Amino acid sequence: MNEIDARILEYSSFFTVVTLIGVIFYALTIIETIFDVATKRRNEWRETVANGAIEIGNRILDNTIVGAIFIIGFFTAEHFAFSEISVTWWSWILAIIAVDLTYYWMHRIEHERRILWAVHSVHHSSQEYNLTTALRLSWLESLYEWLFFVPLLLIGFDAIQILLSLLMVVLYQTWIHTEKIGKLGWLDGIFNTPSVHRIHHATNAAYIDKNYGGILIIWDRLFGTYQTETEKPIYGITKQLGSSNPLTINFQEFGSIYKDVVQAKGASNKVRYVFGRTGWQPLKSAT
Repeated sequence: MNEIDARILEYSSFFTVVTLIGVIFYALTIIETIFDVATKRRNEWRETVANGAIEIGNRILDNTIVGAIFIIGFFTAEHFAFSEISVTWWSWILAIIAVDLTYYWMHRIEHERRILWAVHSVHHSSQEYNLTTALRLSWLESLYEWLFFVPLLLIGFDAIQILLSLLMVVLYQTWIHTEKIGKLGWLDGIFNTPSVHRIHHATNAAYIDKNYGGILIIWDRLFGTYQTETEKPIYGITKQLGSSNPLTINFQEFGSIYKDVVQAKGASNKVRYVFGRTGWQPLKSAT
């Protein structure tokens, strides 16, 4: 880890900026919460408390075993690179764009494959939508998400450059979890904005599986998953969780998968319930 620590130290100023952005977001989250309580816009505390508890759990895990797996995975993959891209101003632009595109496909696959949806659904399970929703991230995502970015490391991008670019993409998305900001005109067609992301969190039929982008929403426009906000979003998941317990929020979908696998007939159906498309059901035989 000494080599990793030394390299991270080289980018200390970047990490300082990232930390400052994180502190500002926490401050804005507290301000929004106080405002909502003072104006009686948030009378239900259980979701807010659950989101805070989940964030505390993530901070503990990211600073211990889960964070270590993520970092070690990045630097290990870098050793197998078959080329090298120098760290320059233009490689930063390329890295952020490449990470943002990769994030789009990772995010989309997390919705489309049930075993990954079991993890990612944590973020979508809240029926409220405010800045604390950005904190509602699964305790397990960091165990595997780094794998999606391995191709960028193999083609020669610097591991810390990709790591920081990913942090930028993730941090960018914190401010968009709010109803306090309306539509932003032409910006909604280029960037991931509050209006665009509200759709992503909605269960309305026209909104399901739309707007996966991180910073740029042009990926959704290119790949056919873009949707504008045309009706008031109804937040949550199609089968609402009905619990504010952080453990239930993080693991209930795995229990649902287990029940389906146990009840399924045949090995093929059991495998599809785990790794198949989200919502997959075996064909019912004609009677």
